[in-house]
Amino acid sequence: MTDTATAPATHRVPEGLPARIQHYIDGGFVDSQDGDTFDVLDPVTNETYVQAAAGKKADIDLAVAAARRAFTEGPWPRMLPRERSRVLHRIADIVESRDARLAELESYDSGLPITQALGQARRAAENFRFFADLIVAQADDAYKVPGKQLNYVNRKPIGVAGLITPWNTPFMLESWKLGPALATGNTVVLKPAEFTPLSASLWAGIFEEAGLPKGVFNLVNGLGEDAGDALVKHPDVPLISFTGESSTGKLIFGNAAPYLKGLSMELGGKSPAIVFADADLDAAIDATIFGVFSLNGERCTAGSRILVQRDVYDDFVERYAAQASRVKVGYPHDPATEVGALVHPEHYAKVMSYVEIGKTEGRLVAGGGRPEGFETGNFVSPTVFADVAPDARIFQEEIFGPVVAITPFDTEEEALALANNTKYGLAAYLWTSDLRRAHNFAQAIEAGMVWLNSNNVRDLRTPFGGVKASGLGHEGGYRSIDFYTDQQAVHITLGEPHNPTFGKYPG
Repeated sequence: MTDTATAPATHRVPEGLPARIQHYIDGGFVDSQDGDTFDVLDPVTNETYVQAAAGKKADIDLAVAAARRAFTEGPWPRMLPRERSRVLHRIADIVESRDARLAELESYDSGLPITQALGQARRAAENFRFFADLIVAQADDAYKVPGKQLNYVNRKPIGVAGLITPWNTPFMLESWKLGPALATGNTVVLKPAEFTPLSASLWAGIFEEAGLPKGVFNLVNGLGEDAGDALVKHPDVPLISFTGESSTGKLIFGNAAPYLKGLSMELGGKSPAIVFADADLDAAIDATIFGVFSLNGERCTAGSRILVQRDVYDDFVERYAAQASRVKVGYPHDPATEVGALVHPEHYAKVMSYVEIGKTEGRLVAGGGRPEGFETGNFVSPTVFADVAPDARIFQEEIFGPVVAITPFDTEEEALALANNTKYGLAAYLWTSDLRRAHNFAQAIEAGMVWLNSNNVRDLRTPFGGVKASGLGHEGGYRSIDFYTDQQAVHITLGEPHNPTFGKYPG
């Protein structure tokens, strides 16, 4: 147990919470067609604090029809890039101006520490600003054969984009999809995670104030098997961008196949952090502590497997465990909190089941249960297991919580084999002072993204995505533009047409 988990006297509930959460379809808030709702829980108390409209196929049909009308008949796809850019910049301005309120609601709804939620709100604004700039700077390709041929490429929005987002950092991840989808002239139907619908409900007012035309943005709440499934299977939705579990990604892949939809799927991860004996251990410990315990460990790129060279292994484990034990667990609204409450009792039960499994698979050196002073709610002490074998479940399976496995290695070859020894391949982190090793090792790692002597610092121009079970396709920068547009090649003959003659002469 950690002595840094001290419970404040009261749990703070934000003022002005909505009485209910509705869908937003064709410019208006509406209930479900069948009137159905679902409970939304406060992760600190696990009590219902609001009910949200539970969307089904009928609600998705209405939302897609509205988005389709806005695409075929409305002004948005036909606006100049600069005009759409102005709207996106206004969206960014509004989000920035309301960052404290957004963070307060996001923290309350998801259990995320308030200081980290504030950072996510600001990143959401930056996502819109980035794609607002990028769409104006976009240059299409042209290929010339002097005197003979000119070829150029038109980029065109595709239509209705179906966006399905997760419950971890939901507002920011929604912006990561909404920004490029809207910038390129598409219309959208957003299906947010059912655990965390609160912050998503704010988009409608933000977009209205920014001047987004009616019907361009639509939102349907609901369960994945109902609303999400209907969105994936809708014949008028040619694009699906999904972030979530790999198992759900497989279902979406299969359900979208008959419609030959464009898919971008950012899925699970079990990312390694490899620490060589020549690394700066102070920096490596700080980064790997943050990399797995920030965002409550509920992050796809978490470095949840730490591989440490045996020369420094014992020292690393001792120091890491001591620092992990000092990580402050607290109520989400407390600015001093570093790990808050997990999002939902179902997820809490899953994470705690892995903690119990870990006690049979490794040496528990920190955490391992509920922190003192938090007898209710979804609180988990930052938990560290050492001496974890590569076939252990806590080494192989995504836990998605504040739980880390540490494993020793001797040689560079062994480290690489351990790093690649999972079905996932999203991110990796490498700590070494050997420049040649760093670049060669990074290239050999089976991961879509690698950070060298660095924490997870994102450049929005770079591709984001994974390999193996961690994803399909990439977004970020021009990769997002590619995903949300069709590229049409136009060919023009500048000289005499080169036409082979068939059937010109009789006989």
